[in-house]
This record gives sequence, C-alpha cells and structure tokens, in this order.
Amino acid sequence: MEDKLRAHMDHLFREVPPTKKSVELKEEILQNLVDKYHDLINEGKNEEAAYNIAVASIGDISELLDSLKENPTADSVPVSEEYRQWKKRSSILIPVAVLLYICCVIPPIIADAMKWNDAVGPCLMFVIIGIATAIIIFNNMSKPAVAKMDGTIMEEFKEWKASQDDKKRARKSINSAMWAVIVVLYFLISFSTGAWYITWVIFLVGAAAENIIKAIFDLKE
Repeated sequence: MEDKLRAHMDHLFREVPPTKKSVELKEEILQNLVDKYHDLINEGKNEEAAYNIAVASIGDISELLDSLKENPTADSVPVSEEYRQWKKRSSILIPVAVLLYICCVIPPIIADAMKWNDAVGPCLMFVIIGIATAIIIFNNMSKPAVAKMDGTIMEEFKEWKASQDDKKRARKSINSAMWAVIVVLYFLISFSTGAWYITWVIFLVGAAAENIIKAIFDLKE
C-alpha cells in the first residue's frame, strides 16, 4: 500500500519541476501519509479505508503545487520569534511533565516507609499528576499561531508537519511514562492491600487518562 501512496504522490507532483525543494516537500508529504496510514491501520481500519482517509487528509494542495511551478527556487521563510520561544519553552516543559509523571509514585512509597497517614501518599501522588497535566495543557494552550514573516504555503506545510511530529513524540513519551507509572502503582497497591479483585480498575483509569491526553492534543490541533 505504501507503493500505492507513492504512486499517488507521483501523480500529484507530475507537473512540478523536480527541484530539491519540491522533492523534499513531496517526500515529507508522502511520509506523513504513510504515518497516517499506519496509524489508521493500528486503529482497526482496513487497508482500503486507511488509504482513502490518508489521501483525503492531504486536502487541496493545488495552490501549493502552483507555487512550486511558478517559483521553484524560493527561499525558505523563517517563523516568528514568538513561535521559536514557544518551541524552546516546550522542549523544557514537556520533559518536566514526563518526569513528574514518573516521580509521582515516590510519595506513596515514602509515606508507606515513614508510616504516615494512609491518605498522605496518594494525595501527594495525585497532586503531582495534576501539576504535570496542568503543565501539558498550559504548554499546548499557550502555543502561538505560526506567524511567518512572509507566508508561503510550502513553509506552512513544513511547520505543520514539524508540529505534528513534536506532538506525536510528546504524546508517545507521556503515554509511555504514564503506563509505566500505572503498572508500578498496580503492583504496589495490589501487594500492599491484597485487593487484587478490584485493583485492576486502575488500568481502566489509565485508559481514560490516555484518551483525555489524546483529546487535549487533538483539541489543540
């Protein structure tokens, strides 16, 4: 099916001069289509449906193709300083949030070792989780519009693609850290309480949290 996607891109770019810029852009769009296709397959779509949805996700790029025909050697356009600052801030905030998710299991362990009140450890754990989630939400909600000094459709696509990649990496990191924490909590709570018949509910909570995180990213997008 990847060959079919490449054939589709070859057809779309058939009248575009094969410059370095147009070839790079074509490969970027193709890679995005392939990623989208595999995501849809993983979600349970059949091959034909995944192909059609992925292709439809490109939208109308006729204006983009026309711009490549008219000005194939145009220089890239830098993004705004505000957007650069957000990218730097995001590179700090996201790892901090992930670290907080990982460290949220420490308070219950310390509370148990120090024989504190049974409610202290879980309360501190959920406070840390809340802070980490708030950081992620703030980071996504504070993202500025990708303002360009001289807007071009090609640069807009590249910035969108970079943003998609950043979001995908951030979401994978968050989900991986969250599920590691959930597994640790499951065994910690189960062994300490012996309530194996009910502690499996934590996995349902984890699934709900994963969907909430996905919704946050999708909403921002």
